[in-house]
Amino acid sequence: MTASAAPISVSGDPFVSISKPLALPLPFNSSCIVLHGATLRASRIFRFKLEIRKTELTHLRLLKGLRSNKTSDLKASMGPPGFNQQQENKNPETMTEAEKGLDLFNDLKDRFLSFKKNKYMGNLEHFQNLAQAQFPKFMVIACADSRVCPSYILGFQPGEAFMIRNVANLVTSFENGPSETNAALEFAVTTLKVENILVIGHSCCGGIRALMGMQDDANGSLLESWVVAGKNARIKTETAASGLDFDQRCRHCEKESLNHSLLNLLTYPWIEERVSNGELLIHGGYYDFVECSFEKWTVDYMKMKTEGTDVLVVKDRVVWC
Repeated sequence: MTASAAPISVSGDPFVSISKPLALPLPFNSSCIVLHGATLRASRIFRFKLEIRKTELTHLRLLKGLRSNKTSDLKASMGPPGFNQQQENKNPETMTEAEKGLDLFNDLKDRFLSFKKNKYMGNLEHFQNLAQAQFPKFMVIACADSRVCPSYILGFQPGEAFMIRNVANLVTSFENGPSETNAALEFAVTTLKVENILVIGHSCCGGIRALMGMQDDANGSLLESWVVAGKNARIKTETAASGLDFDQRCRHCEKESLNHSLLNLLTYPWIEERVSNGELLIHGGYYDFVECSFEKWTVDYMKMKTEGTDVLVVKDRVVWC
């Protein structure tokens, strides 16, 4: 007696997956075992399953090839005229960009190895001591602008300055809550016990230009949401420099915002306490990279307390040029 399983239909769509094996006739004879009421020879059951598995694998490989070809054809058909040629021409350009990126990092590698050879190894004891602890004299807050690198323009060496940089070198007040800047301030003042805080502003500051150009009804980009912390400096600038053009008002606000940040430093209890005790000095600095000059001044906290004023009073103003 011979029995066969019902055939299973296969979709004509090559992307439809097959959940059941293809049907094959099931041969039987008298030398057999009983399975679900049907008699099957054990050895032929094994061979039959193996044949089905081979059939499945072959079919899946065919489907995979069809899928790959169809996807490539679909992408080509969706592109504009000349799309295939553009794709072919794109590879050399991509390689060129990759090579440029590689050149940049090869240059950085050369700089690092030069630093290691000429500075690190030449001052090995100093760097080994820095590996154990740091004792910076300065906490520096500077702008993120790529043209304003405090270590480069002021010659800070490793271990001399604990530094943080943000857009427009802003220091928000203590009441504004935590930020990366005041977190760094807290660590520098309370743990490292720096003796000087130096906030550095600069000419042609994009952050200040964004502040001065903001509309009152602006939706608020991330940049605007940050620089709006300097709105009081903007208000003072608009009052004091209303007759000047936009560029001149921005330059005025660069220094006004800087002084506003210096006042904000005194809203932190652990900063004011150390300034009051003479353990910490607060300084402002302004780097004009157009003229290459640096202006520096120091907050006269004792005079402010004596006069009972919240208006910033400074001393020791000098210009290096």
